[in-house]
Amino acid sequence: MEAPKPEEISHPPMDQLQGLEYCIDSNPSWGEAIALGFQHYILALGTAVMIPTFLVPLMGGSDDDKVRVVQTLLFVEGINTLLQTLFGTRLPTVIGGSWAFVVPIISIIHDSSLAGISDPHVRFLNTMRATQGALIVASSVQIILGYSQLWAICSRFFSPLGMVPVIALVGFGLFDRGFPVVGRCVEIGIPMLVLFVAFSQYLKHFQAKQLPILERFALLISITVIWAYAHLLTASGAYKHHPDLTQRNCRTDRANLISSAPWIKIPYPLQWGAPTFDAGHAFGMMAAVFVSMIESTGAYKAASRLASATPPPAHVLSRGIGWQGIGTLLDGLFGTLTGSTVSVENVGLLGSTRVGSRRVIQISAGFMIFFSILGKFGALFASIPFTIFAAVYCVLFGLVASVGLSFLQFTNMNSMRNLFIAGVALFLGLSIPEYFREYTASALHGPAHTKAGWFNDFLNTIFLSSPTVALIVAVFLDNTLEYKDCARDRGMPWWAKFRTFNGDSRNEEFYTLPFNLNRFFPPS
Repeated sequence: MEAPKPEEISHPPMDQLQGLEYCIDSNPSWGEAIALGFQHYILALGTAVMIPTFLVPLMGGSDDDKVRVVQTLLFVEGINTLLQTLFGTRLPTVIGGSWAFVVPIISIIHDSSLAGISDPHVRFLNTMRATQGALIVASSVQIILGYSQLWAICSRFFSPLGMVPVIALVGFGLFDRGFPVVGRCVEIGIPMLVLFVAFSQYLKHFQAKQLPILERFALLISITVIWAYAHLLTASGAYKHHPDLTQRNCRTDRANLISSAPWIKIPYPLQWGAPTFDAGHAFGMMAAVFVSMIESTGAYKAASRLASATPPPAHVLSRGIGWQGIGTLLDGLFGTLTGSTVSVENVGLLGSTRVGSRRVIQISAGFMIFFSILGKFGALFASIPFTIFAAVYCVLFGLVASVGLSFLQFTNMNSMRNLFIAGVALFLGLSIPEYFREYTASALHGPAHTKAGWFNDFLNTIFLSSPTVALIVAVFLDNTLEYKDCARDRGMPWWAKFRTFNGDSRNEEFYTLPFNLNRFFPPS
């Protein structure tokens, strides 16, 4: 037998991911685009409902308050997604709520001046206003770093090797939102996971009118089937004698969203009252803004690959961070209870459907705004049990993580230096946040526990984020360890042409601003 040739063994690196049906600026038919946009909207509901469901009761809020926060968060998500896809990076990314802000928000909730208020509703309103003030001040970090192009300068220290752990842990770092949540109600979680994988992968070649309907709409179909199955279990009394925790995770009637939601309600700025400002709260929130900025940087690079685009140039990335800061400012003005970041699950859905179209994401933003105003209809979809979303996350977070690993093709992985950097950054990116989580769960406070609350919030927020820890470790090692002689091993010759807008002719196709705005904001 003849020995295989080298080109038959290895696969040449590719600037753009192949195999996608629609890339960033190609569009499916209007009917298909609307259905895909609705699918992205349904997926975005998971985080949009989970965060207020967790935080609002701690603040003293009622079910009515929770519904208003969910509506407001979805409304602002829609606005931010439109702004980002039109004027920011222009990548097909949903801008949603961020879990990175939970630590400083819980710190605000436990502030003695707020926790001592006896009336629950007054405590909720005062806590909300304090959170709004902190978000408004903290948003200035992203606005300044983005629009001054400082983040573009910082990004010049990023190499393909340094980005691998960051992008990978944008997905892997969310492992606690996956199967641990599925395990709370395995009778609907595991069927959802199996059905979604079956439709999106094993039956993806099934076509109706030349459309791979099961692959394209696997999420919608499987959620509909399992939601109906869960409702059947609920109606038949299957959970009647189960513990309260099981009922909350399995029943379809425990969210209390539909009954509490108004028919029509338009969120508006300062709807909770005038924000209050505290330096300590704002400083803690700045750490969360910094974390969301790093996580979004990784997610933008993953989205560019899954949209079959080139990596965003430095100034485009910085422009996106600036608009994300505007998004966090809007979060503070409207009172969404959290800041903005790229929705990782929606990035994963680009790959699962093989549709990276910008128009689809803009349509999903329209659904967010529409259903946040029509409260009852939006609440119906928002009452899907969290376990169903967690089953989908197991696939989509893993898909985003694998996109991060795919950047290794541009580096030399026969180099001990590169093996060391990638391995250590990945391991510490998982291990350090896990230590902080375990410590917090047992001691009821983070490892940083001094008399300066703002300092505690800052450190605990930074080191609870896997992508942030990975970026600190990987970028430091990559730029200090034999970096002068290893440019090719690090993947820098390939990366260099994508650093500037004019470095590659395709950048103009993917990242040029609409309405001929590049005349006023010339790319660098």
